[in-house]
Amino acid sequence: MLKRAVWQGLAAGLVGVAVMTAGEKIEQRLTGRPDSHVPARVLARLTGVSERPRRQPRWLNLAGHYGQGALVGVLRSVMAQAGLRGPVASGMFTVVRLTGDQILENATGVGAPPQTWPRRELAVDVLHKAVYGFATGAVADALAARDGLGPGQRHAARRPGRRSDVGPLPRSAAHARRS
Repeated sequence: MLKRAVWQGLAAGLVGVAVMTAGEKIEQRLTGRPDSHVPARVLARLTGVSERPRRQPRWLNLAGHYGQGALVGVLRSVMAQAGLRGPVASGMFTVVRLTGDQILENATGVGAPPQTWPRRELAVDVLHKAVYGFATGAVADALAARDGLGPGQRHAARRPGRRSDVGPLPRSAAHARRS
């Protein structure tokens, strides 16, 4: 499961970042908001690459932007392989993506806690991360569906709904290769 989740998640994450970036470019044309160089600054601080005073190198910004999206996409793929699929799973994943961004930005001193941001900036960020989360989820779910039901879905299929009288799948069934 994990081997498949890595390549599927990298692919799903890259598609999610591409869709999010397209949406950001449309929004920037409509609002006049400039490009963010936060991904480049975070990556520079994590790797020791020197930062520039204003605009960061495009390659560094793209590496930070697409790299983080691809890596976090692996988590969404693990969710899909386990059986956490669909809009609810993508909503949960969007929160994880927002949290990951904030941990990296705040730990490196590049960003400030979201509650200190202007509300418009916060709304734009949440919107774009939701686009990423749901686009990544759609790809991860489609790729995982080719492998069949995940263990959680097989467990739920035993008797619909969450019930105390339905025990877990046997260990062998939880880890069995799906057809």
